[in-house]
Amino acid sequence: MKNRLTRLLVPAAALLLVAGCSSTRYGAANIHSIPEGAEIINLKDNSQLGVTPAKVSFPGKNGTAEQVTIQLQKPGYLDRITSFWINHRHSSRAEAKAQPIDVKVELEKE
Repeated sequence: MKNRLTRLLVPAAALLLVAGCSSTRYGAANIHSIPEGAEIINLKDNSQLGVTPAKVSFPGKNGTAEQVTIQLQKPGYLDRITSFWINHRHSSRAEAKAQPIDVKVELEKE
């Protein structure tokens, strides 16, 4: 009985330990543009992150910071590129989005 219990508990304890030590953390930015409605492109991988205003989370390793470079595009306005730093310190996307940094960008008419 003791050996059977050990065989059940050891893998379960190891799984909990691995889950609790996850190195993925999140940071978030609340991205605004003047005027609103600009498309947000992440220049790291050319992915579309949304349309301003948007709250965007960024995954990364625990305790690291990442410089994020985005491009804002809106018809009738010049494209604008801006960079900002994200600290990966939150354990979930929801927690990061509850405490985002503010990024405000003013677009210039063509």
